[in-house]
Amino acid sequence: MLLVIDVGNTNIVLGLMQGSEVLHQWRISTTTRTTDEFGLTVLQLLAHREVPAAAVTGVIVSCVVPSTLYAIQKASRRYLNHTPLVVGRGLKTGMRVRTDNPREVGSDRIVNAVAAVERWSAPLVVVDFGTATTFDCVNGEGEYVGGAIAPGLRISAEALFMRTSKLPRVEVARPRRAIGTNTVASMQSGLFFGYVGLVDHLARTCKAELAGGEPVRCVATGGFSNLIGRACEEIDDVDEHLTLRGLSMLFDLNAPAPGR
Repeated sequence: MLLVIDVGNTNIVLGLMQGSEVLHQWRISTTTRTTDEFGLTVLQLLAHREVPAAAVTGVIVSCVVPSTLYAIQKASRRYLNHTPLVVGRGLKTGMRVRTDNPREVGSDRIVNAVAAVERWSAPLVVVDFGTATTFDCVNGEGEYVGGAIAPGLRISAEALFMRTSKLPRVEVARPRRAIGTNTVASMQSGLFFGYVGLVDHLARTCKAELAGGEPVRCVATGGFSNLIGRACEEIDDVDEHLTLRGLSMLFDLNAPAPGR
């Protein structure tokens, strides 16, 4: 079994994979941890699912928070006896990146694009609902050509609370109606329906720019993909585990592991 680790700005998502199948998934906060703290956390998560550490046959990491990477790498070696593969450090992806500066593209964005092309084929747009909401575009030749970055839904909700004197902190949820009859319902309406509009417009625009006489699919992943993605007209499919599947694919591409 392969342990895949996706380090985001808010959460670290860990998945235990058997090929493309997600056997178990865990989500922990992205905070500064020592090597031992992270290693023991992983062992506890595995033990909770009655998975021995020896059952892990490899580790791969996608990380957009560089300050956490050293502890994760060292913990993997110390507690799992595996040196992890790190996306972006010379790993083969099979995808050409055609942006002004390919090195500044987040590793998670490439992972998502690779996984989406494998499943649905190009051209396509991947919308990842994370701390930021990213739109990643792959042209008909299977090349990553860029995208868009918007504030995440939770960031938007926190900004309303932090930058206004009378608005409360609210749960991000789908309201029954667009017209709210109280403050909380009105805020939820603005967040939810406003965000659906943002996603639909950007996705539609990206599709139009990618279109070359062939249909362009749009897929969603990330923490709010089920909530927002399924309400958007421009999103064709939702796979909340897309990043984990992409990491598993890249591991196989770079370090095939017999017996997995």
